[in-house]
Amino acid sequence: MLTISRLAATAGVTVRAVRHYHHIGLLPEPERDASGYRRYSAQAAVDLIRIRTLADAGVPLARIDALLHAQPAEFAAAITGIDAELRHRIDQLTEYRRRIAELDSGERLVLPPEVVAVLDRMRGLGVSERRVLLERDAWILMQALDPQVMPERIRAKNAGLDDPETARLYLACDQSVDWDPEDPRLDRLIDDLDAWEIAHARDGDRAGYLTLVSSRISEASPAWRRIIAALAHRAEQRGNRGHGS
Repeated sequence: MLTISRLAATAGVTVRAVRHYHHIGLLPEPERDASGYRRYSAQAAVDLIRIRTLADAGVPLARIDALLHAQPAEFAAAITGIDAELRHRIDQLTEYRRRIAELDSGERLVLPPEVVAVLDRMRGLGVSERRVLLERDAWILMQALDPQVMPERIRAKNAGLDDPETARLYLACDQSVDWDPEDPRLDRLIDDLDAWEIAHARDGDRAGYLTLVSSRISEASPAWRRIIAALAHRAEQRGNRGHGS
């Protein structure tokens, strides 16, 4: 006869596991003997080993009791069914792992592949991750507020990245993030950006998401805040002159 600790050691489980199996009715709990101890038979050890083996194989505890008392044909059929369920679960987990691997930094979770490709192009040009993440936020806002413009914006963004001057300005803006707002280099950068906007007819292009994007960018850098304010002021002045004529 075995004590509970010897029984557990024989089956390769913990005493806590044995007590849990008692609690859920998988393993009968013997009465205490005259000395106050519970003594387990060899059959209890065999049953416990079978329980542990089935549990280790992935069989749900709720189904083990039926398997312990099943006839050979019933046991084989049940194991086949459990195996099919496990295979299905493995397929599900494999698919979950594939999706998680595709998420990378979370961009693929909310953005189409074409936009993710744009962000990757920016990284390839040497744009900092901080600036790329702001760009990502801009695309997320655009998709939420003005989704019909996404295809055209994607084409325009790729065309811009193909253009050496546009790419240069992207990098220059990125490098200016930590500049002092009064840095004289900002004056030249503002002139270059303003010239680019004039050349690309960007005046008045202030959809709702662009206003939010400008706000988001301004939060990130005092230098960028000055750039955005200066460009907006110049655009407003041009607009006033146009109305005056």
